[in-house]
Amino acid sequence: MTPGTTSGRGRSFLFYTCFPVTCEVQVNIWLVASLWVGLALAASMLSIRLGMAVALVEIGVGVLAGNLLHITPNDWINFLAGFGSILLTFLAGAEIDPDVLRANLKESLVIGTVGCLSPAIGAFSVAYWILHWNFQSAAICGIALSTTSVAVVYAVMIETGLNEKEIGKVILSACFVNDLGTVVILGLLFANYNRWLAAFVVLTGVVLWSLPAVTGWYFRKVGNRVSEPEIKFVLFILFILGGMAGIAGSEAVLPAYLIGLVLARQFLHNRVLMHRMRAIAFSILTPFYFLKAGSLVAVKSLVSPLAIIIVVGLLAVKMVTKFIAVMPSTLAFRFGRRKSLYTTLLMSTGLTFGTISALYGFSHGYIDRQQYTWLVTVVILSAIVPTLIAERFFRPGDESPTEPVAVALVAAGNRAESEA
Repeated sequence: MTPGTTSGRGRSFLFYTCFPVTCEVQVNIWLVASLWVGLALAASMLSIRLGMAVALVEIGVGVLAGNLLHITPNDWINFLAGFGSILLTFLAGAEIDPDVLRANLKESLVIGTVGCLSPAIGAFSVAYWILHWNFQSAAICGIALSTTSVAVVYAVMIETGLNEKEIGKVILSACFVNDLGTVVILGLLFANYNRWLAAFVVLTGVVLWSLPAVTGWYFRKVGNRVSEPEIKFVLFILFILGGMAGIAGSEAVLPAYLIGLVLARQFLHNRVLMHRMRAIAFSILTPFYFLKAGSLVAVKSLVSPLAIIIVVGLLAVKMVTKFIAVMPSTLAFRFGRRKSLYTTLLMSTGLTFGTISALYGFSHGYIDRQQYTWLVTVVILSAIVPTLIAERFFRPGDESPTEPVAVALVAAGNRAESEA
């Protein structure tokens, strides 16, 4: 079968010719593209109308399209979706202010570390010993539910003004540490330990060490050009390390997070460049990623009583284990009861890295489509339920929101839908 074709005699508006010998139908790639971009456009309009993060709506639209229209990702859609996940992960790391992280290092390390390990261990234990998933499937479950949502938390901090307060800075830094732990665990558990992995680790270390100085020099040298040499340089680095990660049997998103962190200072001082990269990511790349993630969800796997029990149970496991770990830590740092509850609930959120981890497991055959569906559903619920509870009942009383939480969730999708 030639590239861009599909066998069979049936035709639709997506196909435009049939060869008499092979009877292969040529795919009209422009109409396929129009379908996917149209779904992304519909998701954007719905997110504005419903007051929800655009990533959440894109996943939901993908679920409907996958189950009703039976859309299937092809090679170039898979590439765009993968590209979107890499760029999204990079932007998540680039959003972290190193000075803020350094100023709140002890609190961030403690809260972020326990906030990652506790749900990872708890969800793994439930999946392995109670649900009787195999080790790799249970590990993907633990990793996917260990995350927090920097995008949602960041939006809430901005809209309530807490980003200017000590508590908001600590929460954001802890979210970064949490998601960094998720990335590290994913890499450690599923990497192929061979000479290629060693070469990848060495190359990544050299690049991370030299990149801030080289990037600063390069940006000053090329200046602000219409051809966007700065963006091309960053993408070149992401693709090189992503390619090495692939050779090493790892995932391309793993080095992207660290690259974003080491270049965060450059992007904090060049917000125009950051906005340009966001525009590239959120207009054309990340919609393919979230639509694809949703299209792989099998709704029929959610309609049984057992599926509902598993989804609700895993959501409860994530939130309970977060409370067990994060709440005592925040109290130890004298946050106070209300701020501790607020911090714990926001740390219980999850979105992008949760779906990335689940999709990684599904793409590599570690979990099946039914397990993937359950995990993505739990991740989506975790982005909504804890946030609404935190904002409704436990927002620190000395702060008054400039916008309601629904608008904050919209901002999460539009401003930085990067889980990190």
